[in-house]
Amino acid sequence: MNKQNITGAEALMRALEHHNVKNIFGYPGGTIMPVFDALYDHKDKLNHILVRHEQGAAHAAQGYARASGEVGVCLVTSGPGATNTITGIADAMMDSTPMVVIAGQVATSFLGTDFFQEVDLVGVTQPISKWSYQIRSAEDVAWAVARAFYIAKSGRPGPVVLDFAKNAQVEKVDYEPMLLDYIRSYDPDPTIDDAQLQAAVQLINTAEKPFVLVGQGVELGNAQKELAAFLEKADIPCGCTMLGLSAIPTDHSLNKGMLGMHGNLAPNIKTNQCDVLIAVGMRFSDRVTGKLSTYAKQAKIIHLDIDPSEIDKNVKVDVPLLGNCKKTLAQLTELINPKKNTEWLNSFEEYAKREYERVIEKEIHPKEGPLNMGEVVRAVSEATHNESVLVTDVGQNQLMAARYFKYTKNRSIITSGGAGTMGFSLPAAIGATFGAPNRTICSFMGDGGLQMNIQELGTVMEQKAPVKIILLNNNFLGNVRQWQAMFFDRRYSFTPMMNPDYMKIAEAYGIPSRRVKKREDLQDAIREMLETDGPFLLEALVVEEGNVLPMCPPGGSVNEMLLDC
Repeated sequence: MNKQNITGAEALMRALEHHNVKNIFGYPGGTIMPVFDALYDHKDKLNHILVRHEQGAAHAAQGYARASGEVGVCLVTSGPGATNTITGIADAMMDSTPMVVIAGQVATSFLGTDFFQEVDLVGVTQPISKWSYQIRSAEDVAWAVARAFYIAKSGRPGPVVLDFAKNAQVEKVDYEPMLLDYIRSYDPDPTIDDAQLQAAVQLINTAEKPFVLVGQGVELGNAQKELAAFLEKADIPCGCTMLGLSAIPTDHSLNKGMLGMHGNLAPNIKTNQCDVLIAVGMRFSDRVTGKLSTYAKQAKIIHLDIDPSEIDKNVKVDVPLLGNCKKTLAQLTELINPKKNTEWLNSFEEYAKREYERVIEKEIHPKEGPLNMGEVVRAVSEATHNESVLVTDVGQNQLMAARYFKYTKNRSIITSGGAGTMGFSLPAAIGATFGAPNRTICSFMGDGGLQMNIQELGTVMEQKAPVKIILLNNNFLGNVRQWQAMFFDRRYSFTPMMNPDYMKIAEAYGIPSRRVKKREDLQDAIREMLETDGPFLLEALVVEEGNVLPMCPPGGSVNEMLLDC
């Protein structure tokens, strides 16, 4: 291909096109202006979505990436424009989301002078990104973009930051497109160790009470079919982390529910009863393990992961099996013996029944009183035939949504897991509408989370993004209030919320809306929301002091879950 003498800004546009970028979430400003000027001539191939805040750009890029499996891209200016993305970068790092953040920077001749809107973005973001690099010359553009996309998507995915100096944007370069599939000293696809593979097979074949923990790594590795084949051949029950919930259908006979602090009773209890624990693409988060000193001490532990830094980080394992779980699961399935674990599987039922009778039935089928969060979530899920994408904010709305939504398709839950970022849902849902344009996007949030990025209703308005916003309004910062009720003698210190009229706000943004308070109106309100083309805001006035149960108390063991409070 012939080289072309173009500006660094134009080179960036062509490099993005070369990497099949279709959507960019961004906000213009001074030091990135040459790039936005170049973007003006590429609008037919690069669709730019103007957000209302740079944090929104980062979360929208995350939502796009999580829904599509591709790299999300956001484009911002220097200084506060760049620092506003940091929450999203940290969130993407914790949740292994492939994202490239491109930020403007002052010209290299001004670096270190405290020039207007100068921030050491590389220094700030190195600890919270897979790679952070400053482009100081137009000659570096093609190489830096190729390296950024390769690092972001390969191995354990994550965010990459490109700090683009303004002089490099306007300099001329003989541009030549570039792709990378190798970086010396970077091994994103570890070779599977045959000895460890055989050791894992031996443990699985002799296990009498095996149990699988399913993490988001199954979704990231596109290993959903391999997971099902592995589970079914050996007849092994599984539990899912919150981010791994849609890796296997909710109603699969071997899926025993969600793990963790607010997970289901049976999989948490059985974690401390199994004899072989097989963790697949998960990081043994504190929200899953509870008290580490009592976690699965009776079990031999096999850990399948692509990231060597996760091995023995939180939980000491007996057999580490490094590699892409799409490959490791397939090899395990080929070597293990088929078997039936009928008695072990049946032992989950008493705990599932106990949880249903004491918690679930009351939550989704209340006989009286205000609406419950869980019943609203379940009603929306069923109205979409359990086929929509769930995007949540953080707090009680997140936990109730994760518990009571049902999943029949892969990549159906987008939530802030590791960072727990309030304000995540609305912009992430906008991104998801571009990442999965043929699916219904249901964005659940609380009254606290909505107000953290409420300005993104402007993006919904401009893009006509078909986000179905379900606001679970309890007039509290609900999750903090629950902890105050359970562990701080109901001293509600600054958790009650004074709320605006969300119907008027929706009207101002031209978004159809409806408020529902009575149970008998819920189904009709959901039907109206789903039958409305484009966005819709459904505000459900739910019980103010409802609690998410079961709950593993902070510092407690996973088998010490509270069913009442």
